[in-house]
Amino acid sequence: MIGLLGKRLMPAALTTGSLLAFVAFWQVVSLYTNPDFLPSPGRVWDEAVRLFHTPVGGKDILAHVGYSLRRVLTAYLWAILLGLPLGLCMGWNRTCEKIVSPIFELLRPIPPIAWIPIAILWLGVAEGSKVFICFVGSFVILVLNSYTGMRYVDPLLIDAARSFGASRRQQFFNVAVPACLPSIFAGLQNALSMAWMCVLAAELVGAREGVGFIIIQGMDLNRPPMILVGMILIGIVGSLLAASLRWAERALCPWRRELV
Repeated sequence: MIGLLGKRLMPAALTTGSLLAFVAFWQVVSLYTNPDFLPSPGRVWDEAVRLFHTPVGGKDILAHVGYSLRRVLTAYLWAILLGLPLGLCMGWNRTCEKIVSPIFELLRPIPPIAWIPIAILWLGVAEGSKVFICFVGSFVILVLNSYTGMRYVDPLLIDAARSFGASRRQQFFNVAVPACLPSIFAGLQNALSMAWMCVLAAELVGAREGVGFIIIQGMDLNRPPMILVGMILIGIVGSLLAASLRWAERALCPWRRELV
């Protein structure tokens, strides 16, 4: 019983220990550097407390996180609705692959940030351009992962289903899609992380709210602790989003619990 409890607590202890070691290292390094170059953890904590009580641009820090999350989740849902079916269709149907793949391969190497100027020209500096940039980043990853997962479904599974009289539709929905769920979830996690990174890049241009706006304000006001608070918020929110998707994967893919 004690051994089992210790085994379960060990990952949490290692995670906590690594975070404490990082903060300690940060504190030591900050003692020997210019405080305006690298603020100490204590100064960053004080700045975080201040931001929770002092509005930035007329909004508190949680409201800024909410604006960024709304943009990310809106783009992410659209990417799921359009990217997953497209990738699965490309992997399942060779005709669809031959039609879509050349166009997709032409656009895929273009980084999401390169779309910012044209997105601003098309949609202005309001919400549309920011959501579009997040959509582009997550859409590409979702298409690639769902396509790859479908292409690498074990042919023996399809043959076995066919031998039992399964229709083409049943082979797709009852065999192929469940078989490529691990690849789909990997794409969902990577796409969400990419959307979160893209929204921050988009908010650096013309935004009046969001975590990226906090970082820009810190730069304009020459407040390094404010910049670091924004960066830490990025890491915390991104980690929570990734953890939520890992939890969903464990629930929907119980056969992979040992791996995820």
